[in-house]
Amino acid sequence: MGSESYWLDTAPAFTGGQLGALPAQVDVAVVGGGFTGLAAARALALKGASVVVLEAGRVIGEASGRNGGQCNTGVAQDYAGLSASLGADRARTYYQAYERAVQSVVSLVEQEQIACDLIRNGKLKLAAKPMHYEGLARTCELIRREVDADVELLSAEQTRAEVNSAQFHGALLQRNGVQMHVGRFGVGLAEAAARHGALIHQGTSVLDWKAKAGGYQVNTSKGSLHAGQVLLATGACQHGGLSWYRRRIVPVGSFVIATEVLPDALIEQLLPCRRAYVTSRMIGNYFRLTPDNRLLFGGRARFAMSDSVNDVKSGKVLQAAMVQMFPQLAEVKIDYCWGGLVDMTSDRLPRAGQHGGVFHSMGYSGHGVQMSVHMGQVMAEVMAGNVEANPWRELEWPAIPGHFGKPWFLPFVGAYYRFQDYLH
Repeated sequence: MGSESYWLDTAPAFTGGQLGALPAQVDVAVVGGGFTGLAAARALALKGASVVVLEAGRVIGEASGRNGGQCNTGVAQDYAGLSASLGADRARTYYQAYERAVQSVVSLVEQEQIACDLIRNGKLKLAAKPMHYEGLARTCELIRREVDADVELLSAEQTRAEVNSAQFHGALLQRNGVQMHVGRFGVGLAEAAARHGALIHQGTSVLDWKAKAGGYQVNTSKGSLHAGQVLLATGACQHGGLSWYRRRIVPVGSFVIATEVLPDALIEQLLPCRRAYVTSRMIGNYFRLTPDNRLLFGGRARFAMSDSVNDVKSGKVLQAAMVQMFPQLAEVKIDYCWGGLVDMTSDRLPRAGQHGGVFHSMGYSGHGVQMSVHMGQVMAEVMAGNVEANPWRELEWPAIPGHFGKPWFLPFVGAYYRFQDYLH
């Protein structure tokens, strides 16, 4: 069983990286070579800016290449709850931002002709309890009335025809979602950014930055450069001078397994529509089929940081949950098991804007595949002066009380969520 991400292991090599010295001066320094940073670099380069991407490891080596591969519409929270807490207008705006984010991915794939197995099959949110189905029914009615007519509530019988498991009591179908091989997409995005003129330096850690002479001196492990603007696209990064951001983001481990290649007949029996799937529990699971017919099955199996020990322990938890859901997979081999960090905000909404003159976009809270790509391009607009392009510009971002960067409270959060799943 491999410990590497399936997406990274089966992606092509990135060939557009820079091997020489850093440039002395650029218009924009982008910190982070994931989807946000690469999408921003491409968009900025297309505007004629000189851009350098500074990535501590390899491009898409962290969350962008270690996720569940779901690219869906819909906010991270229950839409009805979001509408009740923020008002119908803001909830609608945020939902529509995710719709635009999915289209941003599709448009970029088409424009750059990235071979990444893109298909539009939609997402099913599966009701794990009868009361969850009642909640999905209310949410479906509200979404259909206020923001998206193309959603459908499925009965338990209809759901069983889509997902051959006895665990579910119905589902909410949201059709505006796509699937792709995120590793191939990410490398294709990086190659496109480089092709349009962005300089991408892998293995280059940013140590700190200081305001200087109408811009910033950015100090890295490979020397210093001067940038007129800086964009932080660092997600849940735990390195470098990011203490202000770490107090506002909780890095939560998310873990994934991928089976061996499954026979077509078994896939047709289990998941004939090949959608993206997510369960309704607070500590739930997400799953989908890969382009080569593996079942990818993930979730927050343990409330712990991702490392070699926790990844293996979490993989066993996930395999047990997968077999409980699909007993037909009891003898199926697991070929991949990996983990990564999700950059969670307290309200599970992204944050983008400026702090101390430096731009940022992060905090996608488990819905980053589409939103990171979209916000990279949005931040290119914002940095060019179009502040109104940012859908999250009005959100405040207070520090999380008691949080100073190390998420000491994760086990307590996990216990609380498990208790809520038991009660509700």
